[in-house]
Amino acid sequence: KPHATPNRSSLNFKKGSKELGPRRIAVNTVAPGAIQTDFSGGVVRDNPDVARHIAEATALGRPGLPDDIGPMIASLLSEDNRWVNAQRIEVSGGQAI
Repeated sequence: KPHATPNRSSLNFKKGSKELGPRRIAVNTVAPGAIQTDFSGGVVRDNPDVARHIAEATALGRPGLPDDIGPMIASLLSEDNRWVNAQRIEVSGGQAI
């Protein structure tokens, strides 16, 4: 399955971080908010009512775009973030606050 349940995912995440840490491999996860993509049939991108609801529930006032997520992933992969490990990083425009 591409999307594990939260508890199962958390266990695998912690286990992976501990197992791969000695090999200097960091395990992090990026948790995007609602993004305008083809995921779930494009419901965020193609349904104005859904997009409006998400915009109202997001601190930055809009659904995310794929280009909003890529820079965080690139940053995590850079040498500048070599000490970041076992982190869940939310990239949602403030959707959860």
